[in-house]
Amino acid sequence: MERKSFGSMQCPVARTLERVGEWWSILILRDALHGLTRFDQFQKSLDIAPNMLTRRLHTLVDAGLLERRQYSDRPPRFEYVLTDLGRDFRTIIIALNAWGNKHFAPEGPSVMLVDTSTGRQVDLALVDRNTGREIIGSDFRIVPGPQADEALRARLEGMARQREAANEEQAEVASPKRGRSARATAAAGTTKAAAGTPKASTPNRRTRRA
Repeated sequence: MERKSFGSMQCPVARTLERVGEWWSILILRDALHGLTRFDQFQKSLDIAPNMLTRRLHTLVDAGLLERRQYSDRPPRFEYVLTDLGRDFRTIIIALNAWGNKHFAPEGPSVMLVDTSTGRQVDLALVDRNTGREIIGSDFRIVPGPQADEALRARLEGMARQREAANEEQAEVASPKRGRSARATAAAGTTKAAAGTPKASTPNRRTRRA
């Protein structure tokens, strides 16, 4: 069955997956970022079938992430070198490494990103280069770009409305709980205050008769 193409979609995530969405491709780029360039190096590192490696390398060359260069005339041999586009994939590999260490390494990290000068492990975060603010929570959102067509705008706006409705629903669910908690706290305070109030003394009957 022919694989669906994402190349015509406006979504940048879909277009990226069109070029590197197959796992061998990502692992080849990972090794290329570590300095591997030759066919036998990739094959040894990945333990991948030669025909599969050939297809994946050609796909990455066609996508512009690798460049095929001849380094030997007799016999003719080629190496595969990262292009500027391929080197830009480094941020994705680093993010995948951090995500994998966080969620899928219960035994502890086997590969880490460290500061070269100190050897200290990097605590990775996604930040806005203009402000230095970490991109997290509801302070940032995805919106249609200037080249978005009507279909993409409608899809993003529809998802935004659904997200807002879900947030409002969660707030309504949480609001009665907060009200009950506040009432319980107030009641507890009243009870405590009443318990601490001294009782009025009752006159002694004998004294009153005298």
